[in-house]
Amino acid sequence: MEGKISPRWRKSSYSGNGGSDCVEVGNDDRRVLVRDTKDQDQGPALRFSPDEWRRFADRVKRSLAGPQPSL
Repeated sequence: MEGKISPRWRKSSYSGNGGSDCVEVGNDDRRVLVRDTKDQDQGPALRFSPDEWRRFADRVKRSLAGPQPSL
């Protein structure tokens, strides 16, 4: 049985509308957690391993950078 998760949450630096339309990221010893700010107490949280989170974040950064030159 898993214990209650009580990570330190932080809001995305890309938050809009005064921070009401954003996601929060937290972590515990083994996972990176992501949740919707509007649904903090009862909503679901996505759970990533640190390696999965790095791959995900890298792909998002590359997609925001625009088209990449082909090799």
